[in-house]
Amino acid sequence: MGRAPSAEEVAAAAGLTVGEVIDGWRRLHEQHALVLNASATEIRMANPFSAAPTAYRVRAAGRWWYANCAWDAFGICAALQTDGRIEASCPDCLDPISVDVRQQRPDDTSLVFHCLVPAARWWDDIVFT
Repeated sequence: MGRAPSAEEVAAAAGLTVGEVIDGWRRLHEQHALVLNASATEIRMANPFSAAPTAYRVRAAGRWWYANCAWDAFGICAALQTDGRIEASCPDCLDPISVDVRQQRPDDTSLVFHCLVPAARWWDDIVFT
């Protein structure tokens, strides 16, 4: 699994100070373009990718990625414009779930996506959602 770049790494690559990078990240966080960790100094989510391990793993573009949720797992294949394999477990019964995505479509058309939190409330606590 990969990881999100640190503020120091971005600063060095972009010719900025660490403070400028973190300020930029905070502005992006306020606009819901990414999600920072509790200290607001590290990237937690850059949708659909998660920098923290989750129950939603995606094999795409020759490597494994973590997704924030089932919806975002499909989003990783879309963002990378590639086929992939999603591995997760049912949050209700914990049965394993594997879905192959080919040409932007899941191999199982019987799948149902359920959100416990209404979409209008997702950003109240996006990490929980």
